[in-house]
Amino acid sequence: MTTSTRWLRRGVAALAGSMLMLSFAVQAGAPQVKTQAPGFYRVMLGDFEVTALFDGTLDLEPKKLLTNTTQGQVGKLLDRSFEKDVVQTSVNGYLINTGSKLVLVDTGAGALFGATLGNLRANLQAAGYKPEQVDDVLITHMHGDHVGGLMADGKLVFPNATVHAGQEDADFWLDKANLEKASPEMKGFFQGAMASINPYVEAGKFKPLKGSTELLPGIKAMPAHGHTPGHNVYVVESKGQKLVLWGDLMHVAAVQFEQPQVTISFDVDSKPAALERKKAYADAAKGRYLVGSAHLPFPGLGHVRAEGKGYVWVPVDYQQVR
Repeated sequence: MTTSTRWLRRGVAALAGSMLMLSFAVQAGAPQVKTQAPGFYRVMLGDFEVTALFDGTLDLEPKKLLTNTTQGQVGKLLDRSFEKDVVQTSVNGYLINTGSKLVLVDTGAGALFGATLGNLRANLQAAGYKPEQVDDVLITHMHGDHVGGLMADGKLVFPNATVHAGQEDADFWLDKANLEKASPEMKGFFQGAMASINPYVEAGKFKPLKGSTELLPGIKAMPAHGHTPGHNVYVVESKGQKLVLWGDLMHVAAVQFEQPQVTISFDVDSKPAALERKKAYADAAKGRYLVGSAHLPFPGLGHVRAEGKGYVWVPVDYQQVR
């Protein structure tokens, strides 16, 4: 082999090595995307199609917000579940297609809570539906992260829907006298409810409900007052299968499943809120039915199992819809 041939081969090898290193550098330099897939997840419940819709997350500080406990106890339970002092908490809604009606349970926060929320409408569309197709909107309670998605840019987001919510919540949150006498930190709750619900009232599209009420075949409202005066859960049943949508019966899974007596400062009346939570846990564990919750990690669907004096949350496995 001549000297010139050896140098040529060395040059080719060096060039190949440089190109390989450049390839790695280009790959390593790709910008991070930092977005998730559209936030929807489907399950079948008998003949009903249920789609969980992700509105986004809000940061909760359980040590500051949880009541009827101690910060030390909360900290231990958070640490055991690999949670920090600030918990990124899901806000979920649920779309039910009965085959004849399209029903949405809770609407997310809309523009009321900032940039990390307000994605429910986009995710509804990503899931293959349009807001104008929704026939009924069922509100568990009138806190802003459940009703804010009713309005956008001064317009009804669900123009063809009738909105249903507890009469007691309407009497409480839509009363101007209650707004005027509310503490500064509470006024926003009243203002958010009024801005979201009143346009539907004015359009003749709001229908309050009271007590146990069958809204349409297979979907029933059940009172679970305490978190707010008119807080309701919604029971969905088809072909012997059952789903109960809890709304805000609970907020912090790492703490409140093991210790159901723990309450949160957002409760209007914490004592009945705790009783309703305990009752819901016990019934779900005994009945072994599916549960959906607004603030469990998305999609917020799963089952409850009794364990000792508390309970364990068992989230659904990822499944194909059949």
